[in-house]
Amino acid sequence: MKILVIGGGGREHALIWKLSQSNKISQIYCAPGNAGIAELATCVPIPANDLDALLAFALKEEIDLTVVGPEEPLVNGIVDLFSEHELKIFGPSKLAAEIEGSKTFCKNLLKKYGIPSGDFASFDNIDDAIEYIYHHGAPIVVKADGLAAGKGVIVAQTVEEAESAVYTIMRKKAFGAAGEKIIIEEFLDGEEASFLVFTDGDIVIPMVTSQDHKPIFDGDQGPNTGGMGAYSPAPVITDGLFRRIMNDIMIPTVKAMAAEGRKYKGVLYAGLMIKEGIPRVLEFNARFGDPEAQPLLMRLQGDLLPVLEACITGHLAKAMVSWDERPAVCVVMASGGYPGAYEKGKVISGLEAAGKLEDVMVFHAGTTTNEKGEVVTNGGRVLGVTALGATIPEAIERSYEAVKLISWPGVQYRRDIGQKALKRLQHF
Repeated sequence: MKILVIGGGGREHALIWKLSQSNKISQIYCAPGNAGIAELATCVPIPANDLDALLAFALKEEIDLTVVGPEEPLVNGIVDLFSEHELKIFGPSKLAAEIEGSKTFCKNLLKKYGIPSGDFASFDNIDDAIEYIYHHGAPIVVKADGLAAGKGVIVAQTVEEAESAVYTIMRKKAFGAAGEKIIIEEFLDGEEASFLVFTDGDIVIPMVTSQDHKPIFDGDQGPNTGGMGAYSPAPVITDGLFRRIMNDIMIPTVKAMAAEGRKYKGVLYAGLMIKEGIPRVLEFNARFGDPEAQPLLMRLQGDLLPVLEACITGHLAKAMVSWDERPAVCVVMASGGYPGAYEKGKVISGLEAAGKLEDVMVFHAGTTTNEKGEVVTNGGRVLGVTALGATIPEAIERSYEAVKLISWPGVQYRRDIGQKALKRLQHF
């Protein structure tokens, strides 16, 4: 089989690494890919949002299956486009992907079907939004309605901060067209966790639990990023809570989407806030998380390909999904200045040494090669250093052992990935 993976980040590197283990696949292409992906797949210089060029390539090369990594092509309708041309593609349709593409649509769906989440209101007018903030008080959460690469969420501790957030998103256009409409939500406190499932629109198969670290600095300080690290499993989700999330959130959401004429096929990812054993939905994503995909795919046993195909064909009930018992931890190494402005082209050293460590994978995100053939930085999040360990402490130690071998000028990373898990394990 010939496979095309769309995207060029750590999630896509992890997907390609896993798919490359399948004996059913003869050739993997990636558009646009990165320096690490280029070691496993043929990289094609087509941007992930150029749907027409991607379609032309898939038709020309007679691609048997396309796997979509990022959200933008999904929200823009790549699955519908490929399906119209009888090309097999993994991911939700444009209508289904709106669960991520519009936070207003998502929150209205949750409200209609009684799926637990926070109170909210949507606005396309600055004055109305500010009046709402002063009426409800703070803390409160201001979000761009559309796609903002994980950065369009501002948690305001005061009404003044919330007012400033509205101006930043709607008047200064900090997130472009994504902020033409905003959503203002009740502030939910507790501990966040990520919960991902495979679904064919009817059957829902859960993945093992995971937890992302959004803020840039240790102790969850500083602005939100696309994600600075992740681990799996997330001890905050007990066995009882796992069942509750499936029964109260994931299965009802898949059923709700079908009832709305938006049958959802692919990976559905819930960002949850958990307090005193009660889960509530913060948001849904229409694809694998990044960096959650890295530890999850390290733990996935067996061939990923039949699972993806079963989601597409509606035969997920027959799919076998099993997991390595060992925990996995991913530490994201980022460019200095991220999530703000940063420089590209910094030469990365130590990749070979880190890659030789047992049960460690260095997944590339923002990398490319320079004219000398050296691997250099080419994005905000540069690498996702991911390790398996017999225990969570061992997985943390192993991933940071690899991180310490890698460097470039201005590199930054969090030094506390997995600490929330350790606290919970000590608590028990």
